Order: sequence, then structure tokens, then C-alpha cells
Amino acid sequence: MLGIDNPILVLVILTLLPFLELRASIPYGIFSTDLHWSIVFIVCVITNIILGPVIYLFLDKVMHIFLRINFIHKLYHKIIEKPRQKVHAAVERYGTLGVALFIGIPLPGSGSYSGALGSYLLGLGYKRFIIANTLGVIIAGIAMLLISFTGSSALGVFIKRV
Repeated sequence: MLGIDNPILVLVILTLLPFLELRASIPYGIFSTDLHWSIVFIVCVITNIILGPVIYLFLDKVMHIFLRINFIHKLYHKIIEKPRQKVHAAVERYGTLGVALFIGIPLPGSGSYSGALGSYLLGLGYKRFIIANTLGVIIAGIAMLLISFTGSSALGVFIKRV
């Protein structure tokens, strides 16, 4: 895949791709490489854990540049800042666990990228996001392992064999 011979590098690249992350890299590693499932899990999960804080820091540094533009600043305040102030209490109460579960459920649109964006926009804070991201990625990794291990046999329930 990708014309790359190193399966570990392919796992890292797949994990870094938005909208794929662990949902693609773990099944690929289990079904398309000769790597042991534990190596696949460790490589993919560590890569994804590192990805979240990098995205969060990127947003934190880049957003300030865009907010210097008056139009964007006004739009940001109207669309993001006012609603953020309204949901601040809920974020404080459920934020870390809520983000962890959001990242941990391996569905399209969830994961470290969207978790970092949501955490940044809601003002969860960098340290709390790191905790949520780590927990969420571990949950997602375990979920993808279970889905991968049981997926083909679980689908047999729905497929009639002739």
C-alpha cells in the first residue's frame, strides 16, 4: 500500500490521515501485514495519542493569526465565543469524559482531529484535552481491535451460506 515497504510506516501514515485514524490503521495492520496485533495496536495508538496534542497546539497558534483579521474576529466572536460562554458549565462538568468518549467511539467524524477542534473551540484546555485524547484513543484502539477480531465472524450471522 502507498508503495511503501515498511508496514510500520504505513500504519503511522494511515493513523495520521484525517477521518481514517485508527478506524483504518488497526484493521489494515491486522489483516494486511504480518505484524502481531499487539505491535499494530501499540504503533497506531501511540501515533494517534501524539497526533491530538499536535493538532490542538496548531489550532491554538494558527487561530490567533486569523483572529487579527477584523471580519474573522467578529465572526468568531458571534459563532464561537458567545455559544462557548453558554456551554462553559457543561464543558467544565463533562468536558474531559465527554471528549474522551467522543474520541473513543470509532465513528466517522469522531477521533483526535475533531476532538482537538472541539476541545479548542469549547475551551477545554490543553492539559484536560491531553487526558481526554489519551483515554479516547485507548478506547478507540480497543474498540477497533474487538471489531477487527470479531468482525468477519460476526458478519456471518447476517450472511446466509449456501
